[in-house]
Amino acid sequence: MTKDDLPMTIQVMKQSIRQRIIAEREQLTAAERACLSHAISERIANLNAYRTANTVLAYMSFGAEFSTEKWVQQALCDDKCLLLPKVNRATKELDIYRVTNLQHDLAPGQWGIREPLAERCARMDTLKEVDFILLPGVAFGRNGARLGYGGGFYDKLLARIKAANQSCRPALIAGAFAIQLVEGIPQEATDHKVEWVVTENETIQCVSDMHIGR
Repeated sequence: MTKDDLPMTIQVMKQSIRQRIIAEREQLTAAERACLSHAISERIANLNAYRTANTVLAYMSFGAEFSTEKWVQQALCDDKCLLLPKVNRATKELDIYRVTNLQHDLAPGQWGIREPLAERCARMDTLKEVDFILLPGVAFGRNGARLGYGGGFYDKLLARIKAANQSCRPALIAGAFAIQLVEGIPQEATDHKVEWVVTENETIQCVSDMHIGR
């Protein structure tokens, strides 16, 4: 195997894991996902990093993902400053907006994911105030490795946040079903690890390459 072959091999490995985990996740019934999502949401809400956070960056789930709806609503009820992403098709990156009302501030965007309405929400050009981030993903490792959907949107976003927060960096948390825990997720230089992986059964503290000082 040559050096040029390695990146393609990693991509093939990642895609294989994606297909397997997405298929397993979609086998869960709606009732099972709702029950597991409730347990995950409660665990995340009990994290000290969440309780002490002022500004949280989250996402609206879609498909068979861990449902973030109730947790995001809880963040608003807890008087957190809630930020949500919107896909910028021109830049192929995520723009971040402050959301205060889930019913009125959101609408289906790319891939059918509910996103902030630019005309109703304030765009956040600086992300220095973010101190808690809930990240989506297909699979996660106990070492904090994260496997996304392959678009690189969140790795680009985390790189921007990392550059903006040199002194104090936000806690990185992933909520996932236990079936999404995978050993040996291949990682590349642009991949970012999470600090915590929270499943319906356990709260796993990982080693994060982005989180310092907590």
